[in-house]
Amino acid sequence: MAEAIRTAHATWNGDLLKGSGVVSATSSKAFSELPVSWAARTEDSGGRTSPEELVAAAHASCFCMALSAGLGKAGTPPTKLEVDATVTFKQVEGGWKLASSALKVVGQVPGIDAAAFAEAANGAKDGCPISGALKGNVELSVEATLE
Repeated sequence: MAEAIRTAHATWNGDLLKGSGVVSATSSKAFSELPVSWAARTEDSGGRTSPEELVAAAHASCFCMALSAGLGKAGTPPTKLEVDATVTFKQVEGGWKLASSALKVVGQVPGIDAAAFAEAANGAKDGCPISGALKGNVELSVEATLE
């Protein structure tokens, strides 16, 4: 069975509220020392990222791949897919929780109608591996529009 292992590294300095850190992609080296802080998670990002923003990026890119694969298998490969993922980090009783990931996709897909595109988008939402990791703990939604 094939598998892929990816790694990241984070360093944190100080306490939660005033401290800060960095996160790096150590397997791909695609990014290094992106600044993170508690304030970036709960207030204005101030040019820093957060775990939730990184989850949003992962979900958007994973969904693109799953939707592209599904559309291709159905004989209607996309010309272009643009996806925005909005991840909500919310204070709940007992702490903070990643509450939802809302996907919005705009697609250029020759030979498909809006209903079939929406069906494919829902299938990709349910089938992409990042959705699978979030499912049951995070509310997932998708809005699909053809261009």
